[in-house]
Order: sequence, then structure tokens, then C-alpha cells
Amino acid sequence: MNNMPKEKIGIVAVSRDCFPMSLSENRRKAVVKSYQEKYGEIYECSVCVENELDMRKALAEVKEAGVNALVVYLGNFGPESAETLLIKEFDGPSMVVAAAEETGDNLVQGRGDAYCGVLNASYNLKLRNLKAYIPEYPVGTAEECADMIHDFAPVARAIIGLSNLKIITFGPRPQDFLACNAPIKQLYNLGVEIEENSELDLFEAYNKHAGDARIADVVADMEKELGAGNKKPEILSKLAQYELTLLDWIEGHKGSRDFVAIAGKCWPAFQTQFGFVPCYVNSRLTKRGIPVSCEVDIYGALSEFIGTVISQDAVTLLDINNSVPADLYDQDIKGKFDYTLKDTFMGFHCGNTPSNKLAFCEMKYQLIMARSLPQEVTNGTLEGDIAPGEITFYRLQSTSDAKIRAYIAQGEVLPVATRSFGSIGIFAIPEMGRFYRHVLIEKNYPHHGAVAFGHFGKTLYEVFKYVGVPIEEIDFNQPKGMLYPTENPFA
Repeated sequence: MNNMPKEKIGIVAVSRDCFPMSLSENRRKAVVKSYQEKYGEIYECSVCVENELDMRKALAEVKEAGVNALVVYLGNFGPESAETLLIKEFDGPSMVVAAAEETGDNLVQGRGDAYCGVLNASYNLKLRNLKAYIPEYPVGTAEECADMIHDFAPVARAIIGLSNLKIITFGPRPQDFLACNAPIKQLYNLGVEIEENSELDLFEAYNKHAGDARIADVVADMEKELGAGNKKPEILSKLAQYELTLLDWIEGHKGSRDFVAIAGKCWPAFQTQFGFVPCYVNSRLTKRGIPVSCEVDIYGALSEFIGTVISQDAVTLLDINNSVPADLYDQDIKGKFDYTLKDTFMGFHCGNTPSNKLAFCEMKYQLIMARSLPQEVTNGTLEGDIAPGEITFYRLQSTSDAKIRAYIAQGEVLPVATRSFGSIGIFAIPEMGRFYRHVLIEKNYPHHGAVAFGHFGKTLYEVFKYVGVPIEEIDFNQPKGMLYPTENPFA
């Protein structure tokens, strides 16, 4: 995939001046050795930080090496001021991790007290209003610290990506889709830039791409991807022209930013003026790592980008759409899967899910639009049941009064035919009924949710914490017996 940040992790050991520096250095070497054996490259800084001058030397070395994600390793208690100043002056995501004591036979000269040092490090971080990733249990052996650093990698990638992201939008939200509208202030707080454009700007750019010499090659690539599902060959040249328009717009407008996501529009005038719907093109860009949300859903595009970076795979954006009929549940789910009817729902969108995330796919028309428009102007959807497997349903969102919040729910797409239309799947999330009522409804979330294909809740939770979402505003599907604040205990 392109449009993806790459992390280069560097590790810097720190040492309290009343502890043997060699203790921290040797423990760092053991962590590096373990990480390289299990996971690959990590930059080992040669400077062990004991004071502020050492901190500057270490900072210069890791910057020269191109490190963009920093591990501050407490091989012993550590110098609390120097180590936190290192995090302050490093321009990128940072992590604090510490060494466990190795053996009961060496608890005099070989005792490092890093268990204590993490407490002082965290206190100093708070005093300086600094952020750092601290694992659930941040003290471990060389092998355990290597695993913790590996867990830090996707968190670091997401933070790097957000600090270099531009979201490009086309058009205001459609009427009656106010749920997709939210203040953009939180984008700037996250370090994200935004460029808002008119649909007319896009239409002008599209028309200028008429006759583009590259269209034939894009059509051929579409035909190859669709295979037997190429049911609307007459529309492919227009879709190819639109795809080239978006790709050229990205190159011409991303400016100082390295990464881009798009919040686009497909109605009410798009299909009548362009002569198609953009769903399939949206799916193709998303498949290659450039998320495109529907209905100018800016925070949906933001959420998709985060999931793409974390999973290093395609994601999708779906409506939390309709309940599963009781007869379908009884016939295809009950007794075969350990879910109640209220644990299930259908996630749907018109046709924007990448082809590699569908069990089968066909190019079709947008059935809902075609109820009131000529069918030929609604061609361009990619339809099929979403492939079964583990998923994470999530969203990062600004409230109407510009506060940031998020939710995460892990579950799966069931291997059950939907019997319906669009890009659609039958989703099962434990205790979804309660989550739906006491998080999605109670906290006024829009109907769009991002879907990552796999279980990524652990990493998403850490990313949301790192970027400043208050802990009480990161919701999840709570298990039975764990009541939501608004849940009636007598119900």
C-alpha cells in the first residue's frame, strides 16, 4: 500500500548517575538483540543519557539516523529530568519502557530500580505536559521489552501519519446528513490539515481530464480487478477519468503533507451531473491506502486513515444500518454461532468496500438512488457480501461542541449470506444491543463507522489515548455485568 507512514524506531538507554551506567547499557544491548531477532530493525543509540548534555548528544544522533519514533529505555532508575527532556525535544512519538531485575543472585551491584524509575518518569512527564506511550505493564525482561516495543510500532505509525495528514473534502454535507457534520477544530488539535473544496471545483477538474491518455490503462486495470463481476463495462471509462482526477488532485494539493485522505460526495447532484456514482473509485483508492469516505464524512475519513495505518491493510466505512430479521437469525445464526439476535446487525454502504474485502463482487447501480432517478446515472457501485472474519468497528469523532471522543468494538463478520444489496455484511459484536443504546445513541455518534479487518482494539485504544481523547470518552462494548453510566440496572 502507498500513502502510508513508515516508522524507524530508535532506542536510547538512560542511567541515573548513582547507578552503574554499564547496567543500563548492557540491558539495552540485550533488548536490541532480542528485538532484531524477533522483529527486525531498530536503531541503537550509542549515547547512554545520564544528564542534559548527554541528552543533546543522543538527540542529535537519533535525528541524524532518521529515527522518527523513540524508545526511552530505563536500564536502571534513570535521570528523570534528562529523560523527560529527551522526550520533549524529540519531534515524534515516544515510549517509556524499563528493565526488570534479572536474578536474585545479583541484587546489590546488579539492581537497577527501574521499577521505581518509571514512577518518577511518569510524574515528570505530567509536570511538563508531555505525552509518551507507556505499556500496560512497562517493566520486563529483554524479550518482554522487545515485545512491548513491537506493540509501540503501529501506535507510532499512526501518530506520525496524523501529524503529516491532509484531509481533502469536496462539497458540504448533504441535507439531512447533519450527523456527518462536526467542527474541524479537533483536526487541527490532532495536527491534521484540511482542504475544503466545492463540488464545482471537482467537476471542472473532471471535465479537464476528458480524453486523458491514461484512461485506457485504468480501464484495463478495472476490468482485471472486476473479472466476471464487470457488469457495467459502459461506465468504466468515466470512472477511470474520475479516478485520475482524484489522484492528480491529491498530487497537486497535498502541499507540505505526506499523506492524504478524502471526504467525498455522491449525491444529491453528483450522479446527475457526473453521470455515475463514485463508489467503485472510492473503493479502489481505499484499497491502495488512500481512504475515501462517503457523504463528506470528515471524521470518517480520519478514522479510516488511522485504521489503515495501524492494520497496514484496507479498511472500509459502513452505515450501522439495519437489524438482522428474526427468521434469518433463526435459520442461519442461532445455534451455529454464540450470539443473540441483539448482538447482530448489518453493516452496509452502497458499494465502497474494496474488492479484496468482499467474498464476491459485481459492478452494479445504486438501487436506492435509482428509485427516483434514471438507473444509468447511478451506475458505479461495487456490490457483494463482506468477507467473513474478525473485525474492529471504531470511530474517532468530534462532538457538536468540538470535544473529542471515540469508540472501539471488536467482533466479526459472520459467514452468512446477507440476501441484500450493496457492500454489506452480517456483523456480530458481543453485547452490541447495549453498546448501540448506551454508546452510539447516548453519545450521539453518526451512523457511519470505520471497519478494520482484524482485532486492533488494543492499538486503537493506545492511539486514542496518545492523541488526547479523555479516557472516559473512549467507549467499548462492555461485557455483561459491567453497566454503562446511563444503563438502567433494573431493566
